[in-house]
Amino acid sequence: MKLTEQFLDQLAAEAGRTRRALERVPEGRDDWKPHDKSMPLGRLAMLVAQMPSWITLIVNRDELDIRPAGGSNIDQRPLRTPAELVEALDKNIAEAKKTLEATTDDHLMTRWKLLVSGRVVSEELRHVVLRDTFMHLSHHRGQLTVYLRQNDAPVPAIYGPSADDQSFA
Repeated sequence: MKLTEQFLDQLAAEAGRTRRALERVPEGRDDWKPHDKSMPLGRLAMLVAQMPSWITLIVNRDELDIRPAGGSNIDQRPLRTPAELVEALDKNIAEAKKTLEATTDDHLMTRWKLLVSGRVVSEELRHVVLRDTFMHLSHHRGQLTVYLRQNDAPVPAIYGPSADDQSFA
């Protein structure tokens, strides 16, 4: 099986799991966080909704500076409702799918760099960065489900049943 096919399969599987979590984000709780050092709920939910856009970035760019000299040009408009979060997720999933369908395994074997203020902090093969991006997404989605529980929002089935959703995702 080709790398692109594997990533497309994983993208399809993660889309539904992620959508179910975002659909349950409580409105009006954007600033809530479980600890002073924790990320606020609104920022975490937005991160989870936007992470599939990283796939397009990784495939189509050779590098990304997360703290460029001129400041970030990434849209950080808040997504305030579950509907806005799901809409952003669906848009990002569709774009990532299109990107993966258009690339090749040979391209995924080329190097990609992550920079901070012009300094390379990571340089890996694109397929490794993509794999890590999927793991990063599942990590933050899991974090989001803990936030849901702590806000008395129902936790969806992700890889299997939850106390609130007995279905087998």
